[in-house]
Amino acid sequence: MAEYGTLLQDLTNNITLEDLEQLKSACKEDIPSEKSEEITTGSAWFSFLESHNKLDKDNLSYIEHIFEISRRPDLLTMVVDYRTRVLKISEEDELDTKLTRIPIPPLFPHLSQVREKGPTFSYTEKPRRE
Repeated sequence: MAEYGTLLQDLTNNITLEDLEQLKSACKEDIPSEKSEEITTGSAWFSFLESHNKLDKDNLSYIEHIFEISRRPDLLTMVVDYRTRVLKISEEDELDTKLTRIPIPPLFPHLSQVREKGPTFSYTEKPRRE
């Protein structure tokens, strides 16, 4: 499928070496450290994922997840566009067959109130003994 190859090439063109390290780190449970050192390009990363059944033309969910946790919405958008346009799978269709991700509330929400109102205490210096 030519569209799949084009997608991988477009993704590869948008992945820098720094990005690649971040992506490999995000999936370190699936890439042995000795193999990780051998993966030096985006196309090598995609080839590794394909050879380990993490990626194919009909299943892009693994890289969608990696792009999401790596905070790469640009790459994620490219994959979602491919999925919608080529595979004809919309997000609504996918939600019918998968578990819905539930957003996790931020930790320590009370701290945001402190920032808005200002501190409720202040520090003073101890009196010096002479």
